[in-house]
Amino acid sequence: AVPPTAVTPAAPAPSGAMAMTIPTPQPAAPSTGGGLLQTSLALIFVIGLMLGLAWLTKRFGPRNFGGGNSNIKLVGTLSVGTRERILVVEVGEQWIVVGASPGRMNALATMPRQESSEPLPTAALPSANFAEWFKQTIDKRNGK
Repeated sequence: AVPPTAVTPAAPAPSGAMAMTIPTPQPAAPSTGGGLLQTSLALIFVIGLMLGLAWLTKRFGPRNFGGGNSNIKLVGTLSVGTRERILVVEVGEQWIVVGASPGRMNALATMPRQESSEPLPTAALPSANFAEWFKQTIDKRNGK
C-alpha cells in the first residue's frame, strides 16, 4: 500500500524522434517601402480627384447647371461689404435687383431687361480711393 502522502515520480519525457516540438511563428519584418508607396499613391489620387472636382465645379458652376434654356440667369454681382452683395438676376424679360446678406435676401428693384451688353454705370464707392475718402471724412469731423 502506498501512503497517501507519497508522490509517484512522473514518467520521463520522451527524447529523440518521439519528442514533440511546437513551432513558434516568427514575426514578419514590416515592409515600410510598400506601405509608404501605397499610401502616397492613394493620397495623390485623392488630391487629384479633389482638384478635378474643383475644376468641374468652376467650369460648369452654378450659373451653368440649370442648362442652356433656363429662365433664370445671374447677370452680375457687386460686393458692397464683407458679407453683403447686390445681385442682378434675369428672370424672363425682366431684371430683379436683389440684396443678399447672410441669412436674408431682399428684392430691391425690378426693371425691364436691358439689351445692351455694356456694364451699367456704378456709383463711386468710398473704398475706391480710401485715403482720399478718409481725409475728407476727417476734415468734415474737424469742421474744415
